[in-house]
Amino acid sequence: MRISAKADYAVRAAAELAAASPAGRPVKGEQLAAAQGIPPRFLENILSDLRNAGLLQTRRGAEGGYSLTRAPSEISVAEVLRAVEGPLAAVQGSRPEGLHYRGAAARLPEVWVALRANVRAVLERVSLADLAAGTLPASVARLTTTADAWQPH
Repeated sequence: MRISAKADYAVRAAAELAAASPAGRPVKGEQLAAAQGIPPRFLENILSDLRNAGLLQTRRGAEGGYSLTRAPSEISVAEVLRAVEGPLAAVQGSRPEGLHYRGAAARLPEVWVALRANVRAVLERVSLADLAAGTLPASVARLTTTADAWQPH
């Protein structure tokens, strides 16, 4: 699975907003960019996508900036990724449940659906609050402890 720079930046920026959430003050885009080393112009487009998806709100003025529309515990990493990239698992732009193959590949749509289910099992369980707190749900943390989890294959 490939996570694009846009998706990575979106989750990192959202996590920064989650960390700032208890203070209740909006965060300027420049601050988010600097905190995570994200190119500011690229981040502007990402923040616009997150705002259009209803995950962020903006406030103008000297005290303005970006803030989350819901509590960080109510926003999953999956929601952030969907906001900037679309469905979590698409095959050539199609949802896997709508695919039909013949012959030796007939069961492949089930593989793609299983992949999506497993991706969801991780990304829908991790909230922005988890990231901001530096914690992970036990089921997700456990996946990082298997012998080959950190192998690049």
